[in-house]
Parts: sequence; C-alpha cells; structure tokens
Amino acid sequence: MGDKAYSSRPVRADLRRRHITATIPVPDDQAGHRRKRGSRGGRPYAFDAEAYKGRNVVERTFAKLKDNRAFAMRTDKRGYIFAGTVAVAALRIWLRDLTRRDPSDTP
Repeated sequence: MGDKAYSSRPVRADLRRRHITATIPVPDDQAGHRRKRGSRGGRPYAFDAEAYKGRNVVERTFAKLKDNRAFAMRTDKRGYIFAGTVAVAALRIWLRDLTRRDPSDTP
C-alpha cells in the first residue's frame, strides 16, 4: 500500500516484477493524462479502496517504531543489527500495549 506519491511507472513495474499487488491510488493528473490519450493510454490501474483503508495501520506502526531513536536515525550500519533493533522496538511496543489493555478484554 502506498500513497499517491508512489504511483509512478517505475515503482509499479518494480512491484509487478516482484509479484506484489499494488494498492496505490492514481493521482488525478495521471488519470487525466490517461483519459486524454484514449485507447493508447492503457488500462487504468486496479485499486482496492477497501484494502487501502488499512493503510493507516501501517503508518501508525511506523510512527510508533520511530519513537525508538535508533530506528528513527538508523544508527546501525549492518542489516542484521538493524533487524535486531526493529525486533526490540516492536517488542517494546507490544509489551507497552499489552500492559495498557483492560484485563476484562482478554478471553
């Protein structure tokens, strides 16, 4: 899922090459250019508006992860160390949310 800024040909081509289904809205100017070209403009991109509504969950998760300074600044140089930083940050978020829940919510 991505916002309208990621609706470029190279990005979509890269996602197709990786067999990833894109959920990116088409900006109005791109849709207008496609309509203007008529049948040469190609098929409009498929867009699942219902799936796109879940994008805010991803955005909020990244915002929570960026509360961890090492994640936000990317101070770790090696990939495996950064992956560990992400895991620790995610664990901290999970534990924090777990302790904030109402005990009556658990089954």
